[in-house]
Amino acid sequence: MSIIPMNKLFSIVTCMVGLLACNEPAKTNANTGIQENKAVRDHNNDHGCVVSEGLTWSELQQDCIKVYNEGFRLNPVASKKNSAVISAFVLWSKDKNKVELFLPDAADHKTIILNKSNENTYQDDQYKFDSYKSVLYVNGIEKYKGNVE
Repeated sequence: MSIIPMNKLFSIVTCMVGLLACNEPAKTNANTGIQENKAVRDHNNDHGCVVSEGLTWSELQQDCIKVYNEGFRLNPVASKKNSAVISAFVLWSKDKNKVELFLPDAADHKTIILNKSNENTYQDDQYKFDSYKSVLYVNGIEKYKGNVE
């Protein structure tokens, strides 16, 4: 029979107590009656999309999507050399009468819906997307551009 030295035993007990203290108990959702763990809740957005899996809510599709797979990438026109490029994405509605903008600096990851104004243009008061040139203008200034080949 081996005896665990006191300092190792103390370390093991301290680690176990620390781990147990960090674990928040599951809470019951008042609407569903289902117990939820805070760690799981924190990884979902308001619509239940699992953010850690790269899912984002699309208003146009009314579903969780991987915008980098389904949307068209627009890169910033003015980017600093040797810095990360954070892209915007555009997603068309099925009937091509609207586009949804996924902007990297949008508050609360809200998307912007633009209505078609003519054959190649979608816009509102602040944003204008020219689908022919693949350019997104913000307040009349070219901010993002797609790589069109």
